[in-house]
Parts: sequence; C-alpha cells; structure tokens
Amino acid sequence: MQGQQMCACVNIFRERILEINPFKVAGKTALITGGGSGIGQFMAGTLAQAGADIIVVGRRRDRLEETIAKYGGKFVCLDIAEKGAAGRLAQKVTELQAAPNIIVNAAGINPRKHADEVTEQEWTESVHLNLNVPFLVAQAFIGQMKAQGWGRIINIASLQSSRAFEKGIAYGAAKGGISQLTRAMAEAWSVDGICANAIAPGFFPTELTQPVFENSELAAQHAKNTAIGRNGKLDDLVGPVLFLASDASIYVTGQVLAVDGGYTAK
Repeated sequence: MQGQQMCACVNIFRERILEINPFKVAGKTALITGGGSGIGQFMAGTLAQAGADIIVVGRRRDRLEETIAKYGGKFVCLDIAEKGAAGRLAQKVTELQAAPNIIVNAAGINPRKHADEVTEQEWTESVHLNLNVPFLVAQAFIGQMKAQGWGRIINIASLQSSRAFEKGIAYGAAKGGISQLTRAMAEAWSVDGICANAIAPGFFPTELTQPVFENSELAAQHAKNTAIGRNGKLDDLVGPVLFLASDASIYVTGQVLAVDGGYTAK
C-alpha cells in the first residue's frame, strides 16, 4: 500500500513537471541576428520548433527567406554591422508589431589571418561585429524586456574566448570580450528579470568553420582534442539553447556555457 502511494506521488510530480515545463518558450518572441545561416539559423529553428515566434536578422535576403520558409516567423534584412543599424532594427521590429524578449546574438565574422597580416580594417570589422554589435542590439531592446519584466540574452562566445588559436587574433580578442560583456550585461540587467548568458561552441560544421572541416586532418585533430572524441553536431546545441532561452535558467546569469565536447576541459 505504501509503495502504491509513493508511486502515485511520483506520477503526480511527473505530471506537474510536464505541466510546468520550465524549458518551454511558447509565447515568447526571439530575435536572432545571423539567423540566415550556421549556428544562428539552427538556433532560430530550434526556438521556432519549440513554439517561439522568431524574427531572423541578416543581410542576405535569400537565406532569411529560406529560414522563414522552413520554420515560419518574420525577418528583417539589413547589415547589422552598419552604423546605426541597431536603432534601425528596433524600428523595423516595432513596425512588425513585435516585442522580442529573447535575443540571440549569433552574427559573426572570422578573418582567419595571422597577427602579422591582419589589416586595421579587418581588425575593426571583426571586433565591431563580434563584440560591439551584440551590446548595441541588446541595448536597443532592453527597454521592452524591462517593461515585460522578463528577458533572455544569449551571446555566442567561443573556444577562443579562453584560449588562443593560430590565425585567430582578431576573432579571439572579440570573443574574449564577449565573456566579459556577458557578465557585465548580467550585472546591469538581471535585477530586471533579464538573464544574460553565452554559449561557447566547440567546432561545429557551419559556413564560418568551413575552412576547418575542408581540411580532414585538421578536423580530426580538433576531434581528438575533445574529451568526447568528436566534433560537434548542430543537434548538440538544442538543449543548451532551450535551457538559456527559458525559465529553466531563471537563476543562471552572467555565465559562459561551453558546448565543446570537453575541448576546454583538457
């Protein structure tokens, strides 16, 4: 009898957990920069398939249309790296009658040049898109999230946020900054119910990492450097994205979550 009562209590608990579902994002609106390709597109699809309304942002209309055709939602076509682009983005989103409460800063660039060869323009472009833009985009929508009393900011960090790679000085400097930017965002805005965190992916097959995966020996070496023994698959990001975009991470802020198969653990 006691065992039956315990089983009944367990079943009620399970049903309650499923009812609450802290990982749900249905009813939320997510804005994803770089949402037309790579990790940004995958994260947009993950959030859309979990029930969120998505707005993808990028400069290639065809890729944005492809994303929307597959997952639904809306898009804003503009170059987020242009001067004043964050303000223009906020205006366009207002015209769409949307109020994002999840921001995913996935737009990025990596010039992949040795420190001796990086030009001033390449340095400036890399630091601006990878570091300045995530702050400016978040700042442009922070008032709306404060008004709602709830928000999630997900930045994209990197293995290079904490370690140096060959031909990665401009990208690495910016991604190192993302770690501190994420902490500073958390300090500034978490009191208003807005959690700011970052995902630091290992090596995943995307347009940005195409030069790595086109070199089978290099790709194999990176796989060997992980604790798991393989490079990432985009599906490996589903759990981390939903965790950081939902109430499941309600007491998690200012953190950088490495999704790298244990690359940085070795």
